[in-house]
Amino acid sequence: MNNTTLIVLCAGNSSRFNLAAKKQWLRCEDIPLWLNVTNKLKSYADFEKIIITGHQNELNYMKSFSDDYTFVTGGSTRQESMKNALQEVTTSFVMITDVARSCIPKKVIDDLLLNKNQADCIVPFLNASDTIVYKSETINRDEVKIIQTPQLSNTAILSKALESTSDFTDDSSAIKKIGGTVFYIDGDTQSKKITFGYELKDIECLPAPSCDFFTGTGFDIHPFIDNKQMVLGGVNIDVSYGFKAHSDGDVLIHSLIDALLGAAGAGDIGEFFPDTDEKFKDIDSKLLLAQIVSFIISTGFEIVNIDLTIIAQQPKINPYKNDIKSTLAKILQIPKYKLNIKATTAEKLGFIGRCEGVAVQSSATLKFYDWKNK
Repeated sequence: MNNTTLIVLCAGNSSRFNLAAKKQWLRCEDIPLWLNVTNKLKSYADFEKIIITGHQNELNYMKSFSDDYTFVTGGSTRQESMKNALQEVTTSFVMITDVARSCIPKKVIDDLLLNKNQADCIVPFLNASDTIVYKSETINRDEVKIIQTPQLSNTAILSKALESTSDFTDDSSAIKKIGGTVFYIDGDTQSKKITFGYELKDIECLPAPSCDFFTGTGFDIHPFIDNKQMVLGGVNIDVSYGFKAHSDGDVLIHSLIDALLGAAGAGDIGEFFPDTDEKFKDIDSKLLLAQIVSFIISTGFEIVNIDLTIIAQQPKINPYKNDIKSTLAKILQIPKYKLNIKATTAEKLGFIGRCEGVAVQSSATLKFYDWKNK
């Protein structure tokens, strides 16, 4: 062991990234970028612990990919994520990197560890090769350093430095602010940072996403209750009764959400929207579906098609099919022809046949977002 903890920061919103999926969720063959980067760095050195920070809405999903790492909820800024992760660090040294720096060579990691006692923070850098202008004045490019990550710091000193209320763009800036020392090592042009998306065309170390398809199913059933507006597939149904439920009871959307989550391997509707939480009381299920679609797209998937079967003795579904398809297709961000709705009765058998409720069976097919061809 090298008395060093590795922290991989993956909690960002990719606000400057101009592709549909968040950068940390771009798939490399079958695994997301954050896991590809972390596995690679793990193979380079014998870290005592590896900590991954993730967005609070994605953390449980991240945990389903690996039992080898410690997962910590990230903050709204890089600095907050670092603070959260440092609470789990017990080693004397900590190496922190951003998932956006996806092709770090082993030599950079080796050099950071080799020089960890040279200063409070060890930093890889590149020399500037172009002319540099600062506030309309040309400055000496030989005095300019292009700073990279990972950076390796003395844990206690970095923790103290981050107590400041100032915002810092990297670890060394915070450490220098409190009078700490910094030692520079050679960086590498392979450690190119993915920021806007167009950088992907110049990054050769990342494999393309697999061409696999993923299918999930969903099933939900709700009894009727008098004197409540019935909502099915996001459309108001003209009857005198609705669905008994914590939310608006939209049995079709609830089934569809489970199908989408099933295809992504991301759990079920109750994990995202528990019926014990008052903020979901009587909520419009279209809002829930929109959140799940955002999650599915952000975590690296595209929706291929949806197939829905409504099982109802009453009400009659056919008059509403087209409106339901239009409503759902817009939320799902797919053409109407990729969404199919079937309706059948229960032949007067059982709970549904006695006109006591409705059930919906859903199927959703996803594929990985093909970032290589965007």
